[in-house]
Amino acid sequence: MDKHLICLDLDGTLLTDEKKISPYTKDVLTTLKQQGHELMISTGRPYRASVPYYKELKMTTPVVNFNGAFVHHPTDFNFVNKHETLDLDVTRAIAKKVPELNIKNIVAEVKDNIYIHYHDSVLFDAFKMGDPKISVGNLYDTLNEDVTSILVQAEESEMAHIRQTLDELFAEVIEQRRWGAPYPVLEIIKKGINKAIGVDYARDFLNIPQSRTIAFGDEDNDTEMLQYVEHGVAMKNATDDIRGISKYITEKNNNNDGIGHFLNEFFDLGMKP
Repeated sequence: MDKHLICLDLDGTLLTDEKKISPYTKDVLTTLKQQGHELMISTGRPYRASVPYYKELKMTTPVVNFNGAFVHHPTDFNFVNKHETLDLDVTRAIAKKVPELNIKNIVAEVKDNIYIHYHDSVLFDAFKMGDPKISVGNLYDTLNEDVTSILVQAEESEMAHIRQTLDELFAEVIEQRRWGAPYPVLEIIKKGINKAIGVDYARDFLNIPQSRTIAFGDEDNDTEMLQYVEHGVAMKNATDDIRGISKYITEKNNNNDGIGHFLNEFFDLGMKP
C-alpha cells in the first residue's frame, strides 16, 4: 500500500486516561511505521509535553504543537519551522480583563517558556513536564514578546461569557478552543491557525498527497484537521460535534485501543490484541 500520513492527537485519542500509549496500539503503529507509513503528532500540547511519545514511537517526522501555531522537526535541521504568534499588545489587553471576567488564572506560553498570572501549585504541576522556565506575575508586566498561545482557566459557569467577551473584542485576531478535563480551559492562538494548517505544512514537506492522510481526534481543536484529511476519524469518546463532522468513528475509546483496532482493520494487518 502507498505511504500514508497518520496524524495523532494525544490527550483523549492516542493516550489513555493514564497518559500512556497502550501496548496493542503501539504495536499496530510500530508495524505501520515499519511498512513505510509516517506517524505524526498533532496536538495542543507544547513539544516538551509531546517528546516522550515522539521518542517512544521512534518518530522521524515534523511535530504540530500548540494546535498548529508551532510546526517544527526535532531531528531535521533543514526543516523550516513555522511559528505563528499572538501580538504582545493583544495578550496584554486580555490580561487586563482578568478581574472583570472572573478568570481564575491565565497562562502564556512562548514555545517552552511559561508565564503564569497567579501562583497556583496545581498549574505548576500541570506544566512542569520538560522542566520549562516558569515566570509568575501579572502578564501585563512580565511579558515582553509575542506569545505562542494563551490558556485561560475559569469556572465552567463563566466560560460562555468569557468567550463571548473575547470574541467581541478580539475576534479578528484570535482563535478560541476549549479543552476538556481535568478542568475547564480556553486556549487562544492566532487567528486562522489550526491543526489542519500544521498538518498541511508537514504533509507537503513529507511529500504525501492529501488523499493518503488519516487523522484521529476527540475535541473541538481537532475539527479542521479531521475535515482536512481524507480519512478523519473521531474517537468513540469524542464530543458529539467531532463525531458529527468525522468520516469515521472508532468502535472503541482511547482506553481500549480505539486507534489500534481502527488501523488494524483499515490496513488489513490481521493483528490480534
